[in-house]
Amino acid sequence: MTIKNTEKVSKIKKIFFLVSILIALGILALFLLDHVLLALAGLGVFSMWYLYFHVADYQYIEYSDDADKIILRYYKVISFTGKAYNSIEFPKYRLRKALFEDSFFGKLSDLTLVIKTDRGIAEYPTVSLAGLTVDDRKRIQESLNSIIKN
Repeated sequence: MTIKNTEKVSKIKKIFFLVSILIALGILALFLLDHVLLALAGLGVFSMWYLYFHVADYQYIEYSDDADKIILRYYKVISFTGKAYNSIEFPKYRLRKALFEDSFFGKLSDLTLVIKTDRGIAEYPTVSLAGLTVDDRKRIQESLNSIIKN
């Protein structure tokens, strides 16, 4: 099974940049019209807008459990420092735990994978699943749980 969130990530990115541009133009217009207090309030709104996307940590996700490997590729959707592509890849038999942590009324979800290595147990960095639909999150959870049970 392969799960990708390309379409949703594209929509999230467009919404973020479109609304950001509209807020910035509104702030600029308020400054030009000498409404400094309203412009500063607009800066506060923009800060909250940016903070939300930073906390939500929307990521492009590509999950695959085909063949004998689990592959999870991901990168941040909203990043001003450039894309940092990450990939997790390991044989299925090494998976020991898949920890799912929901927050913000189930809207945000994180995944931590724990595997057995030759030197002991290793935990991969947490990956945000906020950019996936609830159904895709459940499919990944069911897939990983079935692999752990086998």
